[in-house]
Amino acid sequence: MHGFDNFEQDDAGVVFRDLITLALCGFIVCVVLMLPHINAAKAARTAEGATAPGNVVIEASWPPDLDTDVDLWVQGPGDVPVGYSNKGGGLFNLLRDDLGHVMDVSGMNYETSYSRGVLPGEYVVNLHLYRNVSGQLPVPVKVVVSAKPDAEAPMKQILYSDAQLKHDGEELTVFRFRLDERGRLVQGSVSNLQKPLRSGVKS
Repeated sequence: MHGFDNFEQDDAGVVFRDLITLALCGFIVCVVLMLPHINAAKAARTAEGATAPGNVVIEASWPPDLDTDVDLWVQGPGDVPVGYSNKGGGLFNLLRDDLGHVMDVSGMNYETSYSRGVLPGEYVVNLHLYRNVSGQLPVPVKVVVSAKPDAEAPMKQILYSDAQLKHDGEELTVFRFRLDERGRLVQGSVSNLQKPLRSGVKS
């Protein structure tokens, strides 16, 4: 009888240790899976008042369930176009080049460009539908332009658009606008008159 009791106690101890081990492993897996999402959310957030890496920040985002590669192209006054094949210019830098679901653990689809300082003149913001594995058309893309005149000022959203890319290879001008020397939007300067940036064609 005593041997049988010891067997039951040993068996109960093994089950208890297994349960504790499984619970600990499950917790660790949850933490590891959550970390990329937390870091991506911090990188993507440039809400008003948050510290942003530049004076003019341009963000493009599209539904996370779409395996779609949308490219953000921007051009500042007197600068070269900046996008996936030219990630840095005199004024702008492409901070994130999103390839859809390729090598992406964040679960988010977004691209961001930022400027180092503010120059007066015209700014151009384009989208290009590079690759659309999902096949869904049109592809909805939210575009936000935020600006601050200096490093101490809060970031403020100045433009927003719900754009739609309707076919593969399309390059769409979402915004053309002007900023003054203090980084303020010039009234009446906003349009979406098409200006290609990828090809380098001047207009």
